[in-house]
Parts: sequence; structure tokens; C-alpha cells
Amino acid sequence: MTISSNTSLKPYNTFGIDAKAKYFVSVKTVEELQQVLTLDQYDEKFILGGGSNMLLTKDIDALVIHIDLKGIEVCNTSTSGVTIKVSAGENWHDFVLWCLKHNYGGIENLSLIPGNVGTAPIQNIGAYGVELKDVFESCEALDVTSGTIKTFSKDDCDFGYRNSIFKGDLKGQYIILNVTVRLTTKDHVLKTDYGAIKTELKKLEVTKPTINDISKAVINIRQSKLPDPKVIGNSGSFFKNPVISKEAFELLRVNFPNIPNYIVSENEIKIPAGWLIEHAGFKGKRFENYGVHEKQALVLVNHGGAKGKDIFELSKLIQTTIKRIFNINLEAEVNII
Repeated sequence: MTISSNTSLKPYNTFGIDAKAKYFVSVKTVEELQQVLTLDQYDEKFILGGGSNMLLTKDIDALVIHIDLKGIEVCNTSTSGVTIKVSAGENWHDFVLWCLKHNYGGIENLSLIPGNVGTAPIQNIGAYGVELKDVFESCEALDVTSGTIKTFSKDDCDFGYRNSIFKGDLKGQYIILNVTVRLTTKDHVLKTDYGAIKTELKKLEVTKPTINDISKAVINIRQSKLPDPKVIGNSGSFFKNPVISKEAFELLRVNFPNIPNYIVSENEIKIPAGWLIEHAGFKGKRFENYGVHEKQALVLVNHGGAKGKDIFELSKLIQTTIKRIFNINLEAEVNII
């Protein structure tokens, strides 16, 4: 375990922003993490996972602790299900592929989501009709103050849409160490109704899909819309899909009769943020070396060498414009640092 100084964080964030860490260390065990947290000579400490859900707008004047815990463990198996504990530093998509290889079902719709496992419960990651909470059993997290480890059940996490207690009341108080999920080993429940999955399966000439087929369809859809962070810096979906009241939706539909929508509850409607941004004229718009992706308006991109504060200002412009045109408040899904 080595602590370096004035370290570039460009390799550690998918936006590819060249912000600097005053001090930097990568921890590979829980014991190393506990030890680093007790170092009094570093007044400020900043926890960094996969760097897939943040926008760095400045240098980090702190000790940046990169969580690099690895390991996948099968805990319990039965005739129909399996419980798996996976460490926070594992890449999420690699974990999905590992599960598919072993015929474990339940997270195939979450294929190709960027980032590491440790971020998954914080964000309650979701895509194509599935959220982490659907398979979540528990997670272990380290109290940054006491250094003790606590187990959080599904109820403890208070999961919501792209939200959890770790983004709310307990924000910054705990570091996720591992996540335990419950998956199926047979009679997999396939979810194909959301988005373009059925259309993609038809393109693939699949009539009786397996969990691998679902994953392949999701990967194809995502790759057709979303840029590879290794090629163009981005953090995936920058904004949450707004949920508005049914009353507000009916008023909106008067001026925008073709606005797409999804029923959330009896009184709530979800609107695709990408549609709003595209119809506000931002899709494919470029501002010097940053802008909005040409295929998916929900994605802000760094074409190379952009500053985080410039991308942040663009996000604020988009929010202001959406509010003016549609009277909808867009909320950032990405953490602004």
C-alpha cells in the first residue's frame, strides 16, 4: 500500500477528467482500508470506487482512497436459487458475465452498466425494467468514523429510484465493502417488455430467449446508443428520468401530445429525460471539446481535454432549458464533485 501525491485521476473516472488528487492510495483489503482511515495526518479523505457516476469539476484537496477490493463467493445454493457475495471493487459488467457463465439469472438486464459493484447499492442501479433491489439480499459496509463493519438488509437500504440511504441520511458515513445478491439457477423470470428488448430479440431471430439472449440484446441496444467511455469520456445517463404527477402530465400532453411516458403509480408518470433533452435541441450539440452525444441525448460527453466545470455548466443550461420549455425539473443522476 503506497500513498502518492499530486496524482492524476484521469484513469479513475469514466468522464476522463484530468483532475488531480493531493494524495492517492489504492486499498486491496478491508484491513488496509481500516488502516488508511485512521491516518490522522490526512485531514480530508475522499472515497473513490469505479469513477463511473461522478463528474470532477476540480482537483481533490484530500487523500483519495481508491476501493480495489476483489472477490466473488458463492454462499448458498438451492434447487432454484443461489446467493452470491461480490466485493465492491469488482467491475459490475464483469460480474454480470460471470453470473451468465454459471447460468445465474436475475441481472441480465443490467448488462454493460459501467462502474463497480460497490456503487450498485448506493445508486440502486437499474435498466430495462430491473433494479438492483430486485435481487439484493444485503451488503456489508464500513463505518468511516469507527471502522466497524455493519450489515445492511434490503429494508435498511431504503431503496428508491436511483436512490438509497447511502445517498440520503447515511451519505458519506459508510463505505460499501461487498454486496450479496440472490439469483435464480433455473426457471429464470425473463423481463423483455421494457424498451427495445423484444425488437432486438427479433433482430437476433430469437423466439425462446435465455438469460444470455437477454444480456446480448441489452448489450446491443446500449452499444447502439451509448458511447464507450474508453473512446469518448462519459458517465452514462447524466440525468434521472423525471417522475411527475398525472395532473402535470395531462397539462403537458396538451402541448406535446406525442410525449412518451411510463406509468409509475396511479398518480405518477415517468417521462424519458432523453426525449425532453432531444426535443429541447441539445442532442448531438457540441461545445468545443464537450457536448451532448449524437445518439443519446441523456449522455454528456468529453471529446477530449474538457474540464469538468464546463460539462457541469452545460448540464445546468440543459436543466434551465427543460424547466422553461416543459416546466419539469431535471435532476442529475451523476454526482458532481
